[in-house]
Amino acid sequence: MLQLKEVGTASQILGLRWHDAGVRGPDELPGAFEAIVGAKANGILAIEDSMLGSYPSRIVESVARARLPAIYAFRQFVDAGGLMSYGPNVPDSFRRSAVYVDKILKGAKPANLPIEQPTTFELVINLKTAKTLGLTIPQTLLKRADQVIE
Repeated sequence: MLQLKEVGTASQILGLRWHDAGVRGPDELPGAFEAIVGAKANGILAIEDSMLGSYPSRIVESVARARLPAIYAFRQFVDAGGLMSYGPNVPDSFRRSAVYVDKILKGAKPANLPIEQPTTFELVINLKTAKTLGLTIPQTLLKRADQVIE
């Protein structure tokens, strides 16, 4: 996966410890977090994944037990108590999907419709979680956030 390769490269450049703890199901989460803590990782990057999206509370609880900062691809994790997320605005993507459904119902062939990428991204930060972790989020980052949960 290109995203994992890029994260590995960026980690090396920044001098961060990178440990890929990919999981295929929720039962693998405890072992993955033990491996992350054992590898003395600096934090957790939860990469977009349909399995991860199905268990936000369970994942956020596991991250909290590991006492590591984490960034997620979707805000639902921050709403569940995670530290921060940066990723596509899901409601906006659903609205764009509705436009496609409308076109198809009006006779457009799906194969003739262009592929779209998300265009609206959001940064959400949970200050309560930051405080629990003993982190101070820089004002410059807070000012860039689309939403700050206090």
